[in-house]
Amino acid sequence: MPVRKLAHYSVRTADLDASRRFYVDILGFRVGYRPPLDFPGLWLYQGGDDADYGVVHLIGTGGEGSGLADYLGERGTPDAGTGALDHLAFMASGVDEFRDRLARAGVAYRDRTLPGLGLRQLFFVDPSGLTIELNFPAVEARKVPAPTQELQMSATADPCRTHQ
Repeated sequence: MPVRKLAHYSVRTADLDASRRFYVDILGFRVGYRPPLDFPGLWLYQGGDDADYGVVHLIGTGGEGSGLADYLGERGTPDAGTGALDHLAFMASGVDEFRDRLARAGVAYRDRTLPGLGLRQLFFVDPSGLTIELNFPAVEARKVPAPTQELQMSATADPCRTHQ
């Protein structure tokens, strides 16, 4: 029985509402059906597709009861960031729209073109410190000139909140 594909990824977050806003408003997922679990959370879906039980599962670490520990096991307080996981990547389209969306939301990002493939990539950070990569088709990337200057981020600023 081989592994076929990634089903979803889950993010434990102390600020469920901020994570919901990020994944819905920035990445364009929608909140959908979630079974009646005994801990706070949301299941996020892509478009109208409910077939695979969501793409991102947000797990609220606040709230009452022991439902989360009973279901997924005890864990210490999660650290922000990706830990051993470096980043999560999605295929996307509309690089100009996404760059504008990130800029309007004040989300700092890195804009790269992958050498040899011409694949356009945007890298940014979610409210829990996870790095997200969006990959845009090479044919679309060729239509969009690379920025002449990389975005500058303050060393003291939260990279998820700053865009200069």
